[in-house]
Amino acid sequence: MMKFYKEFKEFAVKGNMIDMAVGVIIGTAFNKVVTTLVNKVIMPPLSLLTDDVHFSDKQYVLREAKGDIEEIAIGYGALIEVLVDFLIISLTIFVVVKFINRFKAKAEDPKNKEVATPRNIELLANMEKLMKEQNELLKQRSK
Repeated sequence: MMKFYKEFKEFAVKGNMIDMAVGVIIGTAFNKVVTTLVNKVIMPPLSLLTDDVHFSDKQYVLREAKGDIEEIAIGYGALIEVLVDFLIISLTIFVVVKFINRFKAKAEDPKNKEVATPRNIELLANMEKLMKEQNELLKQRSK
């Protein structure tokens, strides 16, 4: 039990849990934005193009409702809306990651003085430079 507690404490203290919590909160908020974008911005023009047919209402009825018997239907329109949601989310995430990677690449380039380079990248760049110099000296000595 103490080992489990120690592992959990290390997990929580290192920030992994906080990072995950922030990710879940941002993901939830982002989901609301995408849902609104799909339902209020993208789907109305699509339904206009299809003579005001709403995709969420589209279904293939397997059995009609009669008395106490419920209708059984395949809601392919809801699937279309979910796929549109997925495409928008994946496209948006792609654009955001591409945008972040551009700044990350600039920050990790030790020659770029516009953006502060993280200390570990700077140290590795210095080690690489020193190793190149050392290799040049060794080549000169062996001649």
